[in-house]
Amino acid sequence: MKFTFTEKKMDSSEELRAYSEKKIGKLDRFFKTEAEAFVTYSIERGRFRAEITIKNGGLFYRASELTSDMYASVDSGVASIERQIRRNKTRLAKRLREGVMERDVVPAYAAAAEEDEAADEFKIVRSKRFSIKPMSPEEAILQMNLLDHEFFVFRNMDENDNIAIVYKRNQGGYGLISDERE
Repeated sequence: MKFTFTEKKMDSSEELRAYSEKKIGKLDRFFKTEAEAFVTYSIERGRFRAEITIKNGGLFYRASELTSDMYASVDSGVASIERQIRRNKTRLAKRLREGVMERDVVPAYAAAAEEDEAADEFKIVRSKRFSIKPMSPEEAILQMNLLDHEFFVFRNMDENDNIAIVYKRNQGGYGLISDERE
């Protein structure tokens, strides 16, 4: 597993990094291909936050834990991701097509460019680029939930790879917005 560590408002020790690599590295057994782990350590109001994101193929697993001890935050984050993996691997095996866990999606992140001062009303403060892969709406909902996002853009393989968006409705359940073209 490849690791990327980031610190916000703190410096992490080599012992903490080694501990994190050991704990998070145990999750590697769930994946057939090499996964990437992104770990962010930060301090918020005297408490320690560990944000762990694991990328494997087309799926992302994310957990963010805030405790009074950084080691406990790492432990709790790893346990949370392990629950996500176990729960969703079973769901994927039952409901989705073969090989979904090994799909290769390479997101490319780009920083937002400086904007005109005249366009302050609609100033874009962050920009992301990613490839949109074909998947079923169920798989898109699963991916949205894994990322803990409110919506997810995908190509709907059930409708000739048209662009579609799934989103969480305020009244509960999910919505699907699809492109009209045929």
